[in-house]
Amino acid sequence: MTAEPADFDALYFRSALGRFPTGVTVITTEAREDHQPIGLTISSFNSVSLDPPLVLWTLTKTASSLVHFQHSERYVIHVLAAQQRALARKFARGSQASRFEDVELTHAPNGALMLDDPQCTAWFECYNHSQVEAGDHFIFIGQVERCHRGSGQPLVYHAGDFDLTPSAKPLSRL
Repeated sequence: MTAEPADFDALYFRSALGRFPTGVTVITTEAREDHQPIGLTISSFNSVSLDPPLVLWTLTKTASSLVHFQHSERYVIHVLAAQQRALARKFARGSQASRFEDVELTHAPNGALMLDDPQCTAWFECYNHSQVEAGDHFIFIGQVERCHRGSGQPLVYHAGDFDLTPSAKPLSRL
């Protein structure tokens, strides 16, 4: 274990990280015990490998949905389009049940729960390959089994707000 400098400013660090624009995703799965839908907004999505096809995303250890993703066999990562800001905010707040109100759902080819929303610019159905504990988060590595891409402009998150996409105007924080 390495130590950070005594004068390290965690809030400044977070602000500096926010200068790197990221895409916005909604990740969905089902609770193993009762098959209730589980979903959340994540901006920590990235590619890992083309062969085999692997992607990663992170989730804080304090997230109420953590245990569901740790025990799910599969999940779907939906890359949101610029016009899906309201959906991104909806899946970032409130109860799991409220996140899925008025949201159409379907299943991906291998059975993972997914949004039935053609506006998403891409989606990836992933087998829950592995998880790595790292600091105050878990890193989830998914092996992509199926994917689809569209042609819309992506929703981008930057400096704590939606930004940098032609049709996205800055809104309040997630």
